[in-house]
Amino acid sequence: MQKIEIMAPVGSFEALSAAIKAGCDSVYFGVEQLNMRARASHNFTLEELKEVAQICHKHGVRSYLTMNTLLYQHDLILMRKILDAAKAAEVSAIIIQDIAAIQYARSIGLSIHASTQLSISNYEAVKFYAQFADTLVLAREVDMEMMREICAAIKKDKLKGPAGELIRIEVFVHGALCIAQSGRCQMSLLQSNTSAQRGACLQECRKKYRIIDDETGAELMLDNQYVLSPTDLCCLPFLDKLADTGVSVFKIEGRGKSADYVSKVVRVYREARDAIMEGTFTKKKIDLWMEELKSVYNRGFSEGYYLGRKLPEWSGYSGNQSTDEKIYVGEVTHYFSKVKVAEVNTLAHELKKGDRFVIIGKTTGAIFGSVEGMIKDNVSVETSGKQCLVTIPFEETVRKHDKIYILKTRGLNVL
Repeated sequence: MQKIEIMAPVGSFEALSAAIKAGCDSVYFGVEQLNMRARASHNFTLEELKEVAQICHKHGVRSYLTMNTLLYQHDLILMRKILDAAKAAEVSAIIIQDIAAIQYARSIGLSIHASTQLSISNYEAVKFYAQFADTLVLAREVDMEMMREICAAIKKDKLKGPAGELIRIEVFVHGALCIAQSGRCQMSLLQSNTSAQRGACLQECRKKYRIIDDETGAELMLDNQYVLSPTDLCCLPFLDKLADTGVSVFKIEGRGKSADYVSKVVRVYREARDAIMEGTFTKKKIDLWMEELKSVYNRGFSEGYYLGRKLPEWSGYSGNQSTDEKIYVGEVTHYFSKVKVAEVNTLAHELKKGDRFVIIGKTTGAIFGSVEGMIKDNVSVETSGKQCLVTIPFEETVRKHDKIYILKTRGLNVL
């Protein structure tokens, strides 16, 4: 079996470090406003683009810049400026849907990924876009049998992209789903004049809705008021079957998510991918991995469209259903590397012995641990109190100004 690439979402330098340390093979990120997460996440500036690419090059990780929005006439100058900067920074490829960006990227020699926004759903479409792109992201509505047929046809026909290599097929394996075909929703535009296709979705579908008869005022009963909000995609339970279809890239959604989310999800899928290749992908491991995935942001999980069954289940909940709640404590003020001890300023919340925590920072990424002991004013203590300095033993290197959060178990009925 070929080694399948694990692609991580990156919306900050903290998430970038977390993704790399968790074992991703590639990352994707946005610059300025011409991407589908222009409003929902931090987007790197043109000045930061070179630094992102350099970090990726240093760690042997491929870098993919997203420019997957529709482009209007007034966007073309900025589009060319961003793609020129991407070329100069030597990013690995650009994820695009608009033909104007595709043409310009080709003209300056940038490798292209055809975005899922293009709704590529059959082999004829694959052959068409193979003229422009080396990697094609299939529509999220394509099931695994269709994926298998497409990948087999690529291999049979030796279908190659502009770089002269066999076309690669990329699919989403985890994260938020949209009710609209390939995410091409107009709800936000119609209701708030902010277009999802311009990266400004206000997630109108995640709200509660009721059906009311205008003439009589009668209200229809709904089993679930979140009738437009699907649960998140999670392919982990059948990841081995997905790998067998012949796809080349497992893509994780979540550029608007925090570094701890990126760290856990990427690590789980990296371990699962490796287990599949080693023949050690077992039910016991799946159960443990699922508990890890449930601990970070999610709206409940479903198989999406991939198994050819009914449409995704509706979430039934508002917002986050993670088993862990993240509470801000304070920040690291110093790390004593010789004795492996972190000094922490508890600005907003106290620490207690036994607390689980995560430390997040630009270079640190996201590191998880627990308070095994604590020193305050040269005395061992069980509780720190607020707004004071304490030291805790910690094996991994953390840095000044890294943020520390405790993790508390939520009292939720998580799907």
